[in-house]
Amino acid sequence: MSPATTALSAGDLAARLTDPLRLARADATETEGWDSGGPLRDAAVLVPLVLHPEPTVLLTLRTTKLSSHAGQVAFPGGRIESGESPEQAALRESWEEVGLGPALPQVLGRLPDHLTGTGFRITPVLALLRPPLQLIPEPGEVELIFEYPLSRLLDPALPQQQKARFRGAERAFWVWPHERHYVWGATAAILRNLALVLR
Repeated sequence: MSPATTALSAGDLAARLTDPLRLARADATETEGWDSGGPLRDAAVLVPLVLHPEPTVLLTLRTTKLSSHAGQVAFPGGRIESGESPEQAALRESWEEVGLGPALPQVLGRLPDHLTGTGFRITPVLALLRPPLQLIPEPGEVELIFEYPLSRLLDPALPQQQKARFRGAERAFWVWPHERHYVWGATAAILRNLALVLR
């Protein structure tokens, strides 16, 4: 076991994720090429840390049938409906997408909003989850539920920054290594902020 992760108990994680000085380490993200001038659409995702002896972060793989972000790695989440707080939206969407009961996550706070090139303002909602969990992917939205080792977030050599052309301009973005899935974009940027807070 990695000393970096075995030292982080549920209490340690909760303390770090609610510490204002640590939260100030997170980057206020910029738009990834959002230049239409139109209004941003508000969304929220749940960023759940699963309290195994070696903690993990819960992620999903979106189905290839979706009209946007098909086949991408994501946190459970979606649009904020009228009258909802980001926390309410993240919990509702997590229930709809992976069957996570709204009473199960211990909500701790938020990371800075992330603005995407597709016109969303995403609020990441931090939470702790205690196993065992019985999760069921909603087949119209989620192909797979999987967990990413927290030890990788604590590795100072990660994530990797890559570049690609997007809408006629070269953009830099973060990528976290995984054996099967390409973890990039908004999900990778939010994971990087989580890492900056926890390290």
